[in-house]
Amino acid sequence: QVQLVESGGGLVQAGGSLRLSCAASGRTFGTRTMGWFRQAPGKERDFVAAITSSSITKYYSDSVKGRFTISRDNALNTVYLQLNSLKPEDTAVYYCAMYGTLGDRREVAAYDYWGQGTPVTVSS
Repeated sequence: QVQLVESGGGLVQAGGSLRLSCAASGRTFGTRTMGWFRQAPGKERDFVAAITSSSITKYYSDSVKGRFTISRDNALNTVYLQLNSLKPEDTAVYYCAMYGTLGDRREVAAYDYWGQGTPVTVSS
């Protein structure tokens, strides 16, 4: 069984930065793509970024490209999301997730395991 625990969320002013972390239990972390999603109040959960197991390929949504950076440390079983130049519209609960074996890496349904989420609030 895999457990994912996010941390690092908080309240920040527009233009500020945060670094989210997601610690994973289990032996499969180093072999799986990991993703970050976010869900704003009253909205669907949306893809933010994903990174393949070897960090060779990274995927970003258009709304965060150039501002957010995904990375991972397989020795620590941890995936990170660096959030820079934050905007009020980035306010959401951020979730990390472990990709399964099939499906579009930008789709919620392609991920098997999810963390509990960490809230990010960006004030204007």
